[in-house]
Amino acid sequence: LSVLHLKDEKTKPDANGAVVKAEDNVEKTEDEEKEDRAAQSLLNKLIRSNLVDTTNQVEVLQRDPTSPLYSVKSFEELRLKPQLLQGVYAMGFNRPSKIQENALPMMLAEPPQNLIAQSQSGTGKTAAFVLAMLSRVEPGNKYPQCLCLSPTYELALQTGKVIEQMGNFYPELKLAYAVRGNKLERGQKISEQIVIGTPGTVLDWCSKLKFIDPKKIKVFVLDEADVMIATQGHQDQSIRIQRMLPRDCQMLLFSATFEDSVWKFAQKVVPDPNIIKLKREEETLDTIKQYYVLCNNRDEKFRALCNIYGAITIAQAMIFCHTRKTAGWLAAELSREGHQVALLSGEMMVEQRAAVIERFREGKEKVLVTTNVCARGIDVEQVSVVINFDLPVDKDGNPDNETYLHRIGRTGRFGKRGLAINMVDSKHSMNILNRIQEHFNKKINKLDTDDLDEIEKINN
Repeated sequence: LSVLHLKDEKTKPDANGAVVKAEDNVEKTEDEEKEDRAAQSLLNKLIRSNLVDTTNQVEVLQRDPTSPLYSVKSFEELRLKPQLLQGVYAMGFNRPSKIQENALPMMLAEPPQNLIAQSQSGTGKTAAFVLAMLSRVEPGNKYPQCLCLSPTYELALQTGKVIEQMGNFYPELKLAYAVRGNKLERGQKISEQIVIGTPGTVLDWCSKLKFIDPKKIKVFVLDEADVMIATQGHQDQSIRIQRMLPRDCQMLLFSATFEDSVWKFAQKVVPDPNIIKLKREEETLDTIKQYYVLCNNRDEKFRALCNIYGAITIAQAMIFCHTRKTAGWLAAELSREGHQVALLSGEMMVEQRAAVIERFREGKEKVLVTTNVCARGIDVEQVSVVINFDLPVDKDGNPDNETYLHRIGRTGRFGKRGLAINMVDSKHSMNILNRIQEHFNKKINKLDTDDLDEIEKINN
């Protein structure tokens, strides 16, 4: 598979794929530190070495409930072109993942069917829609036939890599990147059969610059819709692109979450869809022992942390702070005490974050100090202790129960026993902890010396 390559400029694309000079990136203040969904999604792709074996049940809602529902247990059943089957196996996929079992027969059916699918990172959905695109392409026709929208330049490149890997044995197929900074001559027509890009540039290529004839597109993929609509303007641009496409164009939309705003958007761009949803899996706190430690200030919290650390053998620990400033201070103090500490902070480039997580995973550092922003999607089997140096609160100062569950859920995974310790340093934070207890209907006990002995036995 050959690719229309990007120019290598010493510049860095912003969230919309626009090219900006690195020094123009002004660091966000702590108050502005919000969860950056696009960065998180990219991070998950960089640190995932294999597919997640999800236990979530898949719920399939068919457009036509009377037609038989097919699912496949092997890629051979899909009757793929031999060079695509070769590409699938070369990528290390031996059998379809849960989402692929149900989604692929729908995506490859004749006549083509539209699909809205929910799937979290690591479930093989990129490979699924790439397979659908590659299956529909007529390699003899030298014009764009499949169009894939990604929320950012970096995510477009990640999908492009999957297309290149899967199309490795299909040399007639060519791929172009529609991202800012990829300048083409005016009036030029694109001969690549697959185009992947960000909404603004794709819209320009279809309407203003006329590099692409939208009426010839057979498959339209909208990836990471939840990330897409969190970015100003992307929603409107995506709808405008969709309106230019032929009525029989196959529309495929993917999103990790399905809050109302995503649903409304999905229904605007995907007419008469089949729907694949994940049934919500109840996360459980049953395997996690929860404690709290009473302190008067930040320095006391630090001393208590060192005492706990000295009293029990810890495989690996994650410590959560509310701001980057606290996280930076705590990591420096722990290093001074001789601990092997890794710091994960929001101002790091995604690639740097991925490298830190990799080192932590390999056990090169025993402690990972981080803020909420970086916490999602990190599964490290050896994490035995999670410490909330600061309790999780939302922007109004109320308990953030979902984040609490997500944080302490980093331990007690894979059926193991886990330990969560909460640092309380004021009446206000004790009130927050009490409200978290009420929400989960789980008692959080005060930590004392006997508990440490008990914990040491569990850990060993």
